[in-house]
Amino acid sequence: MQQNGGGNRINGLAELIHQAERGPAPVELWDPPYCGDIGLKISADGVWHYLGSPIRRERLTKLFARVLKREEDGRHYLVTPVEKVDVAVEDAPFIAVEMEQRGAGREQTLIFRTNVDDIVVCGPEQPLRFEADKAHGGCKPYITVRRRLEALVSRALTYDLLDLAVPSEAQPEVMGVWSGGAFFAIA
Repeated sequence: MQQNGGGNRINGLAELIHQAERGPAPVELWDPPYCGDIGLKISADGVWHYLGSPIRRERLTKLFARVLKREEDGRHYLVTPVEKVDVAVEDAPFIAVEMEQRGAGREQTLIFRTNVDDIVVCGPEQPLRFEADKAHGGCKPYITVRRRLEALVSRALTYDLLDLAVPSEAQPEVMGVWSGGAFFAIA
């Protein structure tokens, strides 16, 4: 391994981690060749795994989250400008773990933080959707984080969301929540 900064792969990884702290990479602009499955998986609880073992380095999972992409066919990949590898995702790649409510009623805005520290302001650009939970009954809310990537709203926050539910003005029998000037109906 070379010792200068330009050829030292450790320095390169450190720079990538530093860049991850600045926000998501422009993965939608990259179209690298597919390089296969290297054993990456995100379990339903949001934990990243490599070859069956959990990845415990938080900064590394944040780096991976920064270059995660979901294609139109629903498959997830880690992408760089030069390669693309599979990531198996059991449910959603992220978990919404905190929520802040600003305002009330139609003027309400809900702001979420994910397990990889993405901040998401719910509204028309980053909508909330509710899906029936067939396995356990009830509903599972998801918030769009970016570019077809979603966060499953944690169970605790789901209860908080349901407490904010109000009838739709157009269809009073339909309940939902307001955020960012949009109404999101509960399934």
